[in-house]
Amino acid sequence: WFPFIPFSFKPHLRSKIHVQSQGIVTTHNASFNWKKFLQRAGILQDNRHHQYLFLLICGLRRVKDPLYLVDAFSDWHRKENSVHLIIIGPAVDPVFAEEVKEKVQRADGVHLLPAIPQEDLHTVTKNCFALVNSSISEGMSAAILEAMDLKVPVLARNIPGNAAVITHKTTGLLYSSPQEFIQLSQSLIRDPPLQREIVARAKEYVTQHHPWDHERKAYQDLVLRLQ
Repeated sequence: WFPFIPFSFKPHLRSKIHVQSQGIVTTHNASFNWKKFLQRAGILQDNRHHQYLFLLICGLRRVKDPLYLVDAFSDWHRKENSVHLIIIGPAVDPVFAEEVKEKVQRADGVHLLPAIPQEDLHTVTKNCFALVNSSISEGMSAAILEAMDLKVPVLARNIPGNAAVITHKTTGLLYSSPQEFIQLSQSLIRDPPLQREIVARAKEYVTQHHPWDHERKAYQDLVLRLQ
């Protein structure tokens, strides 16, 4: 642990520290088979009714808390079977991953899939109604920023790392309990103008604050200065 030292006490450090925002770039797999993906997830495609797919991308470990919403979401699905929660990610903690698998198998409307290539993941994100983050702690979630770039609404747990990126009801939605998550999700479904406004502002935010070429140039400049 290192105590915070204000620049006023160490002015010579100011020129040695540079804050560089994470750069974001998203891709798309034009050959991705969405129908097969849904079949693999165990979701029956219903062309007669609109389906609302919520996507949670995370490595299966406790800090990501992928089970936080499972019970509430499953209850919601039993009342409205058009909503589904898809959890995608690698088994970072094998013991906990088995716990997640067992829980999801008993949860209606919740589906667990292993990690997939990033290009495919971006395509899946684009095809979902919203991206979900349920982490207990977060630095700066690349999945959140990528969803913003793809113009997909984000519903994130109200923790400092997420709140630093998302302005509630402006660039996304922040929730503090599973019940609030359900309420906000339902309001987003019922209010397409709010959805359009949020994704437009989120896209503007990412374009302005997280351009990938700025990050690339920052590291190139750093290497040149060190030569």
